[in-house]
Amino acid sequence: MTKRSEFSSKLGFVLAAAGSAVGLGNIWRFPYLAAKYGGGLFLLIYLFFVITFGFAIMTVEIAIGRKTKLSPIGAYTALSKKYGFIGIIASVVAFLILPYYSVIGGWVIKYFATFLMGGQSATSQDTFFTSFISSPVEPMLWQILFVLATLGVILKGVKDGIEKASKILMPMLVVLSVIVAVYSVSLPGAMEGVKYFLIPDFSRFSVQSVLAALGQMFYSLSLAMGIMITYGSYLSKEDDIEKSVKQIEFFDAGIAILAGFMVIPAVFAFSGGNEEALSAGPGLMFVTLPKVFNTMGMSRLVGSLFFLLVLFAALTSSISLMEAVVSTVCDQFKLERKKASILIAITAIVLGIPSSLGNGIWSSFKILNMDFLSLMDFLTNAVLMPIGALLTCIFVAYVIGVDVVSDEVKLSSKFKREKVFKVMLKYIAPICIIAILVSSVLSAFGIIVL
Repeated sequence: MTKRSEFSSKLGFVLAAAGSAVGLGNIWRFPYLAAKYGGGLFLLIYLFFVITFGFAIMTVEIAIGRKTKLSPIGAYTALSKKYGFIGIIASVVAFLILPYYSVIGGWVIKYFATFLMGGQSATSQDTFFTSFISSPVEPMLWQILFVLATLGVILKGVKDGIEKASKILMPMLVVLSVIVAVYSVSLPGAMEGVKYFLIPDFSRFSVQSVLAALGQMFYSLSLAMGIMITYGSYLSKEDDIEKSVKQIEFFDAGIAILAGFMVIPAVFAFSGGNEEALSAGPGLMFVTLPKVFNTMGMSRLVGSLFFLLVLFAALTSSISLMEAVVSTVCDQFKLERKKASILIAITAIVLGIPSSLGNGIWSSFKILNMDFLSLMDFLTNAVLMPIGALLTCIFVAYVIGVDVVSDEVKLSSKFKREKVFKVMLKYIAPICIIAILVSSVLSAFGIIVL
């Protein structure tokens, strides 16, 4: 039997896992959700769920991976043959996310290249983004470039590829985030945005704001995608799981907060304090921010730095998604790693075509009033991930027993938060996950949860 690869250090694991967590979910999704759901209030709720709910699920996944030394399908099967299907769900999630995620990654490369070449004025035009994504060919070319960049890291393996890339990309991402955030909050009028982002306004509290924070926590921590199980399988028995999870949470929440500082104060400064400017939703990064950058001094430099750090974040997450799928294919089909990696990269490019064309020549094709990219995002993030996480909670709490995970964690940790972990896993997490699932499905059918 071939010895399974391992990270050479705990730092390598933490940076790789944090890189997976720190992706477009933090820099693209978090700021517009925070803007929509009350700024400081959303931030407070989000942080609470990260250190409770997020801690519990992530600890389970990493512990299962380290205990079994297998990718998701094999890991769940090793613990109970009847429940191997949970691993299949997790693997399918990563497999479905990778193609459309790489399409968005291609968009980021396009914007970075445009700013770098001095095209910041063009990006600020109302029609730039829609014209670009509706093109039948160009977005796919950028997507292919993004997939090839991801593949290049995966082909080098765990130590020489994922770990080395994470040790370079993550520190650079943090430094760039701090630079852009400092610049953003120093703009005239930006302090009103800082107050909006940091000071909770409890009058804006709603069930929807809680569910949105829960969903964002889920999305940004890379839970129920098989990623943390895969990375956990490369973790040494001597490494402290509890401490590692805390450090991953710190990185994830830290970058999300920095992203808020980068985006919200800048938009406030641009709009003269008008909150309606924050209502662009998902288009905030690709439509509103280029307009903001174009009004700034050093717009070319600031815009280039911003989209470079977004690109780094997108790459670290895409690397983890591809690794989760490649690891599963290697384990399940005994395929050599290089062949599996190339096969998955080609598959991601091909399956990304509908997501790309869904914004252009296939835009009339809709299911539940969603284009193909939105549909894939809905199926994975709003349906399959909550279902997988709910089944994992039930499996660990009521089938194999919580102590199976606790004992694995305590091999290298005192597990100070064990009581919180057990309560969350047995009682609170399942209720929260069901709430996310029901809310998301109802929203898809036009029924809004108050």
